[in-house]
Amino acid sequence: MVLGLVRASRRILVRRYPFFTPLIESPSVIFSYAEDSGSSEASHLRGVQTAESPSFHRSRSSWTAATDHRLWQQRHFELVDSCPRSLLFSATLSSSSEKGERQQDGGDDRQHEAPVTDASWVEKYVPRFLEPYALLARLDKPIGTWLLAWPCAWSITFAARPGNLPDLKMLALFGCGAVLLRGAGCTVNDLLDRDIDNKVERTKSRPIASGLLTPFQGLSFLGFQLLLGLGILLQLNDFSRVLGASSLLLVFSYPLMKRFTFWPQAYLGLTFNWGALLGWAAIRGSLDPAVVIPLYSAGVFWTLVYDTIYAHQDKEDDLKVGVKSTALRFGHLTKNWISGFGVSCVSSLALSGYNAELEWPYYTCLTLAAGQLGWQIWSVDLSSRADCNRKFVSNKWFGAFVFSGILLGRLAS
Repeated sequence: MVLGLVRASRRILVRRYPFFTPLIESPSVIFSYAEDSGSSEASHLRGVQTAESPSFHRSRSSWTAATDHRLWQQRHFELVDSCPRSLLFSATLSSSSEKGERQQDGGDDRQHEAPVTDASWVEKYVPRFLEPYALLARLDKPIGTWLLAWPCAWSITFAARPGNLPDLKMLALFGCGAVLLRGAGCTVNDLLDRDIDNKVERTKSRPIASGLLTPFQGLSFLGFQLLLGLGILLQLNDFSRVLGASSLLLVFSYPLMKRFTFWPQAYLGLTFNWGALLGWAAIRGSLDPAVVIPLYSAGVFWTLVYDTIYAHQDKEDDLKVGVKSTALRFGHLTKNWISGFGVSCVSSLALSGYNAELEWPYYTCLTLAAGQLGWQIWSVDLSSRADCNRKFVSNKWFGAFVFSGILLGRLAS
């Protein structure tokens, strides 16, 4: 009976105030306003923003959404003031009851809405004045650091003596170096591509392209990262210092490649896998071409697989702005090409392990890695940005399988 009464009062309210219907469907707005009629309008807005918008972050798009929400409310405040409190409560209770029934039946009206994205750890824990710099270094997206760090870890573990663990200090140094160099590379990329990034949907919110940071601030941050990286480089032997410093030529020139060639992913492979050479040199003080050249080649082929998949996210925008990529070069033959790169990657890793005299656990883990890479290539939907991104991120597991194989194969040798 009670439920029937509140539903009836809700119908009366809708007939009398037809424009009030949207507020009835938003119970937290009603209670936020009805709990304290004497408070200021600003306090109501703050209450609703907290209750209704937990995902409102400090980005420009979030502030825009908050502004739209406030304007929507202001148009309804006078209407709320003119309604009896009991009627407001009844209508809200009715709305909540009906929604509860729909949820029990599996028919919630909001089941097809896009899910709210959780805030990244950068937005949660980094001080607000440092947040643009953390986003510029892509600290909120660690997959790039993993992809840069794995070839370093492979090489350091390859260089370990038979039956021994890899040098843990070197693994830690190269891990920190991967964070810094990846951040520096992203900063260089955003500085050089700022006029392109603001025309591409996925990149237009980046700090420099969106105007959150000026080019001078980006350049200053780049210098800071390189200075920290120099501190790590100076802890290596002389040969490794020269070899490591030479990689900066690749880092600074890579962002320009997409303007001149359809193969920027190959150039990225040369850049991102430099650690396959540097890791061995840091342990042994020289290079063993029989081991490190196949290892470096495997990394380049691997990059051609995952970054071609990644490039398919932006292919429409790339066509509009005139940017080149292997995704555009390969077109509908992409899976054929990346299948060939995948086979070449695994074959090169097998050759490197054979020349390093690793034992059977290496080849067992390499088989698992090959399966993971094959799954990516076979199952990726190149027309779906979301699926391309998922497959791209999954490459951290390919790197982990290979590292596990090298570690176990070295311990068993």
